[in-house]
Amino acid sequence: MQRIFSGIQPSGIPQLGNYLGAIRNWVNLQADHECVFCLVDMHAITVWQDPQKLHEQTLAQTAILLASGIDAQKHILFNQSAVSAHARLAWIFNCVSRLGWLNRMTQFKDKAGKDRENHSSGLYVYPNLMAADIMAYKATRVPVGEDQKQHLELANDIAQKFNHDYGVEFFPQVEALIPPAAARVMSLRDGTRKMSKSDPSAQSRIEMTDDADTIALKIRRAKTDSEVLPDTFDALEGRPEARNLVTIYAALADISVNDVLARHQGEGFGPFKQTLSDVVISAIDPIAKETQRLLQDKAHLVSVLRSGAERAQAIAEPVVTEAEKIVGFVK
Repeated sequence: MQRIFSGIQPSGIPQLGNYLGAIRNWVNLQADHECVFCLVDMHAITVWQDPQKLHEQTLAQTAILLASGIDAQKHILFNQSAVSAHARLAWIFNCVSRLGWLNRMTQFKDKAGKDRENHSSGLYVYPNLMAADIMAYKATRVPVGEDQKQHLELANDIAQKFNHDYGVEFFPQVEALIPPAAARVMSLRDGTRKMSKSDPSAQSRIEMTDDADTIALKIRRAKTDSEVLPDTFDALEGRPEARNLVTIYAALADISVNDVLARHQGEGFGPFKQTLSDVVISAIDPIAKETQRLLQDKAHLVSVLRSGAERAQAIAEPVVTEAEKIVGFVK
C-alpha cells in the first residue's frame, strides 16, 4: 500500500465544506492506503489561537474524525505537536527552502494582504513545515485541495533540493491526490464565498456538530433567489446561492447535479429546502450525535491521540534522525 499523509487544522469546528472536501475523502482512502492523519496544531498557531480553545477544539476535531469513520486502530490519528520530528525536519527544510520560493506562495499573500509585515514568520514559513509533515513519513501521496497544490509542489522542490545538495536519494517525490469531483461548498449567506469555519456568522455554515433542528433552521434561512429551479446546471449561471444548494444536495446524495435538477425542475426554494434539509440531516446528524457521545469521555480521546503519536513517532523518528545525520548533525 502507498502511504498517505494528510493534515487538518484543529482551529474552529469543521463544517460541511471540510467534510465534503477532506474528511469524507479520508474515510474512503482508508480502504486501499496506509493512512497517517494529523491534527496540525503547530500550523494552527501561525495565527493567534486561544490556548484553551485550541486544546478543546483539538479534542473536538478528534471526536468528529472518529465519528465520521476514521479508523484510529488500523490507521494513525495524532496531533502534530506530539511528534518532535515535525519541528526538527521543518528547521532543516527552512534552511533548504529558498526565500524566492516562499515569496511565490499565493496563500500567504492572500492571508496577509497588505499587512504582511505584522504577520508571524510562522505563517510565512508554513509551507516548509507542511513539507516536513509529509517527508517525515516518506509519504508518497497527499490528498489536497486546489488551494494547497502549490504547497505540495514546493514540498517536492524542497525534497529534490535536499537530495541534490547532499548527494542522496532520500526523500521521495509526492503525488497530489485531488478528488476529481470534490464539491466546492459556498457560504449559506453569500454564494460567491467559500463556506468557512472562521466566518463570523455561524448561519453561513453547517457545522459537523449541528443537530437536526439547527441544520433545518440554517438551510431554511439560507440565501436564495426568487426564481424556480431550472432543468440543467448550466442554467444556474449567475445564481450562486442556488448553485450552492444544488451542489450540496448532489454531493451528499452522491448523484449528479443534473440528476438533482431533473427531480426538482420547476420547484421553488421552499419545498426544495425542505428536501435538502432531509438530505443534510441524514448525513450529518448521526456524525454530530456520535461526536457528542465521544466528547463525554475526553480521556479516551486523549488516549487515541497519544497512541497515534507513538505510532507516528515510530515511523518519523528514524527518517528524521537519518536526515539529521545526512546534514552532519552529531547524533
